Amino acid sequence: MAAGTPRASPTRFPWSWASISSLSACRPRWDSSTTRPRSNPMVGRVVPAPGEGELPAANAAELFRRNGTHPELGDLPAVKFGRRVWSHRQFYEESCRWARLLMSNRPTGAFHVGLLLDNVPDYLFALGGAGLVGATVVGINHTRKGENLARDIVHTDVGLLVTEPRHQHELVPLLPDLDLPADRVFVTRRWVDEADPPSELGRDLEEEMAGFSPDDPGLDPDVDSVWALIFTSGTSSAPKAVICSQARLLKTGARMGLLLDVGSDDVGYVCMPLFHSNALMVGWMPAVVNGASVGLARRFSASGFLPDIRRYGATYFNYTGKPLAYVLSTPEQPEDGDNPLRRAYGNEGAPEVVSEFARRFDVEVVDAFGSTEGGIAVVRSEDMPKGSVGRAPEHIKVVDPDGDELPRARFDPQGVLANADECVGEIVNTQGMGPFEGYYNNPEATEKATRNGWYWSGDLGYIDHAGWLFFAGRTADWIRVDGENFPAGPIESALSGHPSVVVAAVYAVPDPQAGDQVMAALVPVEHGSIDLDELAEYLDGLAGIGPKWRPRYLRLAAELPSTGTNKVIKRSLARQKYRHDLVGDDELYFRPRGESRYRCFTEEDERHLHAEFVASGRERFWEL
Repeated sequence: MAAGTPRASPTRFPWSWASISSLSACRPRWDSSTTRPRSNPMVGRVVPAPGEGELPAANAAELFRRNGTHPELGDLPAVKFGRRVWSHRQFYEESCRWARLLMSNRPTGAFHVGLLLDNVPDYLFALGGAGLVGATVVGINHTRKGENLARDIVHTDVGLLVTEPRHQHELVPLLPDLDLPADRVFVTRRWVDEADPPSELGRDLEEEMAGFSPDDPGLDPDVDSVWALIFTSGTSSAPKAVICSQARLLKTGARMGLLLDVGSDDVGYVCMPLFHSNALMVGWMPAVVNGASVGLARRFSASGFLPDIRRYGATYFNYTGKPLAYVLSTPEQPEDGDNPLRRAYGNEGAPEVVSEFARRFDVEVVDAFGSTEGGIAVVRSEDMPKGSVGRAPEHIKVVDPDGDELPRARFDPQGVLANADECVGEIVNTQGMGPFEGYYNNPEATEKATRNGWYWSGDLGYIDHAGWLFFAGRTADWIRVDGENFPAGPIESALSGHPSVVVAAVYAVPDPQAGDQVMAALVPVEHGSIDLDELAEYLDGLAGIGPKWRPRYLRLAAELPSTGTNKVIKRSLARQKYRHDLVGDDELYFRPRGESRYRCFTEEDERHLHAEFVASGRERFWEL
């Protein structure tokens, strides 16, 4: 297509707020010789609050039928994986086969189908099949191992399990304790490569599917039936399974389609794991609702990101956690901005990272503050102060454990938070639970998150006098040094802003005398290192980081323990502390009180530190 030639108008539907979605009807197609127009995605549009707005279809089954049989949509792409492409009609047919497979093997208990898969097409086909028959898909985190993996499967009452050869070795030793017969396990070999082992358990999925027709089973599921159980990341405690009905996912897909301005000719790039809410709700559902397509990456790869974007012609993508920083750590090339992307939507991107990513790849990045539960939603704005996640709406408050609103944050002349003890509390939605529908099989956690009729996020924060909200970490992220309490979040943000740091995690480690000390684990840029003298000067020069907030200990690592969505598991870091026997080959440094630079923390230093714990009667903290 010639440069600058407008693309044909994408298909729009009455339920998709055509009066405003038509704003993007004539977006130019990407051509490597053109410069794409940039525009604010929110200008001129009215977007419903999370959980509100119209349903795009009576239920998931009606949506898939519409996409698969629509004269304009049926032959358009729906799923791309490598060089293979499935149209909406073919996706519908695959979903129908899956629906019949699920019905033929329906468990006697809960109709829960566990998926222990990478981002492969069968994951989406299974979601389609479950949507047609009212079954529940349980997204199982393949980074969880052993008893933790078994716990997730048992906790969610999985009655059928689908996996692939590369994950079966984790299941084999667990099966005797799962109350899951081998004939209830299906193994798909449709996406194997030379690195995959042979199948060792269960039934071959392709052989089983061959016996089922692509005809629609003709069911009409209740739109309030549970379509998915999505685990929280579990960075500070055991993951909880969030209930997601068909209604919630459909409304979310419609809302995100508005935010991302998705039409039927758009392509989403899904590289975040499909077992996480971000991939389903921000990556896939907007495409399904609007008759668009998605390109799948088995797993996120920083080096594979841009080649995939260009190969699939991706116009939007979703992210959560640190992927933007990892992509930025790859060497910059002059042609990085030569790509089809228009928009990215995600959360937990450091402001400096978001800005640099937008510049380098010529893409608009909308970084919001929210959670899997959906009870809190705040969008960043260009005029917000450094460190803020956006302006808090009237119904978003920061409160103490009794629900009393806390005083506004005050800062000293150097910009350091001066009243952390009184202003930092839990972020809550006083308007209600939003789209949150509870945790499966966990009434205590549900009650805790919904007391007073509010939604309690479990996130720490504070609000300044201008109404700007600041994230301060999880409720477990308090640090107490020399009697002063403060959150880890601002320190983490400061370290993440250093040009030599890709990922920063800040957490409390025990002090031999009393309270805590601050420790930071850092991942340097790819093939790079961190000048620790310069880092110390950088920290000392930051207006918002007081002396007690500066990390006493540093850990430099090639990678940090993380979830499948690249969120750092701080509880593992806190348990490993500054112990050489637990940190592996990672380098440890410390900055003794009163000194201006960091030096190597040797095994001899560790022995002296341990002796201090023993002498002060706090040896138990060494082992915690």
